[in-house]
Amino acid sequence: MTSIMTNAAAMAALQTLRSINRNLDETQSRVSSGYRVVTAADNAAYWSIATTMRSDNAALSTVQDALGLGAAKVDTAYAALDTVIELMSEVKAKLVAAREPGVDKSKIDKEISQLKDQLVSAAQSASFSGENWLYNDAATAVGIKSIVASFNRSADGSVSVTTLDYDTSGSILVDVQDASAGLLTMAVDADALASSPTGTAREYYLIDAGSPPTGTEIALSESTPDSDLDDMISVVDELISQLTDSAATLGAITSRIEMQENFVANLMDVIDKGVGRLVDADMNEESTRLKALQTQQQLGIQSLSIANTNSENILRLFQE
Repeated sequence: MTSIMTNAAAMAALQTLRSINRNLDETQSRVSSGYRVVTAADNAAYWSIATTMRSDNAALSTVQDALGLGAAKVDTAYAALDTVIELMSEVKAKLVAAREPGVDKSKIDKEISQLKDQLVSAAQSASFSGENWLYNDAATAVGIKSIVASFNRSADGSVSVTTLDYDTSGSILVDVQDASAGLLTMAVDADALASSPTGTAREYYLIDAGSPPTGTEIALSESTPDSDLDDMISVVDELISQLTDSAATLGAITSRIEMQENFVANLMDVIDKGVGRLVDADMNEESTRLKALQTQQQLGIQSLSIANTNSENILRLFQE
């Protein structure tokens, strides 16, 4: 039956065209944005996972920055400590030279005094971002320093931050308030270092930072006996050994930070890939679908046009 009130063919063509246009809009959105899941309405589960993982990746990016800052602090401390070890080797060499008969010990002492000043200067200069792991002039100890190393999400959804901790008590060189807390200001018992200890303490310290410990400062005069020189050389050698251990610890932390930086960078890449698999659009597929829908749209418009001509044909019947 043909009716001028209800055009079933036009309705069917219009419904088909609406469906095609809806699919075309969706495909064009995917092509323009590059995502097949843009909002929660597209796929609530995938959108939720992607949003959470993107947030975690942003946190990991901050962890990268924190690791870079931590690495800079460690590198600063290590560079200064390496310089201090070289200066201490010079002090040791000067003391050995003073052991030679006939040398002017007072002149050697002046050289040692300059080396001491340089040691203090190196420790004071080892500051980065307001932190100094080698020099302390505060009433409290520098203590343990923490470097943010990782951001973790457990299976139950709870999050935590992992830190890399370093105890600065092993690297403080000069402590103005507590001389015994600084490697260069504390007193060392030369008798304890001897191959045959006598049991009588013979303590020496290298630098007087304002609160000298009990003992004798490592300094020379023309009357300094060879036995005292031997003790001073032994103490300085022990200090160099402790400084070397501290530098080795900082070097190990530097290596740990580098490994963690590489791991975090790789982890961020893996997370990006995982999120991409969930929400990225397949551009080859979408471009092919876009071309097909554009063709379907043209055919739908043509079909609707043909369906609308039925009323015109009825009008011709009355004209004849």
